[in-house]
Amino acid sequence: MSTLLWIVLHAVEALFCLWVLRWGGAERLEGTFASGLISSFAPRWNAEGLRMAALILLVFCAISFVVGLFVPSLRCWVGGGC
Repeated sequence: MSTLLWIVLHAVEALFCLWVLRWGGAERLEGTFASGLISSFAPRWNAEGLRMAALILLVFCAISFVVGLFVPSLRCWVGGGC
């Protein structure tokens, strides 16, 4: 995977997490099947649970971004192959 694609994919994921955390995304996703973008069992969660999951996802996204940036052989994306 190219560095540019790696950066773009992580930027999109980070923006989604920030939308859930800060810009009302948790309230919009609460109780919907679209909240499955965060976790497969998220439709049962309230807004606070969705925010917590998005924060954890954002932390792991940041770690995987830094690792993949410096070790290109570890760049994997679900469905995208390695």
